[in-house]
Amino acid sequence: MVQIAYKPLGLLLAISFLLSTTQLKAQQVDSVRWLSFEGLEEALATQPKKVFIDFYTDWCTYCRKMDKVVFTKPELVDLLNDQYYAVRFNAETDAPVAFGGQLFINDQVGKSRTPIHQIAQLLALRQGRFVAPTLVLLDEEFKVVSRHFEYMDSKKLLRALNY
Repeated sequence: MVQIAYKPLGLLLAISFLLSTTQLKAQQVDSVRWLSFEGLEEALATQPKKVFIDFYTDWCTYCRKMDKVVFTKPELVDLLNDQYYAVRFNAETDAPVAFGGQLFINDQVGKSRTPIHQIAQLLALRQGRFVAPTLVLLDEEFKVVSRHFEYMDSKKLLRALNY
C-alpha cells in the first residue's frame, strides 16, 4: 500500500519536470542568441554565416524599445537565430575587445561626454558621428551589406534582413 501511494506522486513529479523543461526550452527559442565579438570570431571560424550587429547605448530610448518590441517577435528571432550570427554591442563600453587578431579599446573614455568604442567607430558611424541605434548587416565574407541608423520596427527589419 505504501508503494502505491508513492507511484502517483512520482508520476506527478515526472510530469511536472517534463512540463517545466519543455517550457524552459520554449523560452530559450523565443530570444535572439546574442554573441560577443569574441564569440562571433569563434563562430565564423567554424561556419561562415551572415552577421547582424546591433550597436546600442544605455541612454538610447529607441534601443530599449527595440529590445522589448522588435527583438521579441518570433519571426524575427527565428530569422536571426537561423540565418545570422547576431551581436549586440554597447558602443560606449570601456571594455577591450579582441577580434581579428587586434585589440580594440574605447580610447575616448574621459575625453568625451559620449565616448564611442573603436569597434563602433569602424562599423557604425554616420557622417563621422555615432547615432543610436545603428544596425549593421554583413555578408558571409564579413563585408558590409547595409547600415541602418534608426529605430526599425519588426517589419522593416525583416525586409532588411531578407536582402
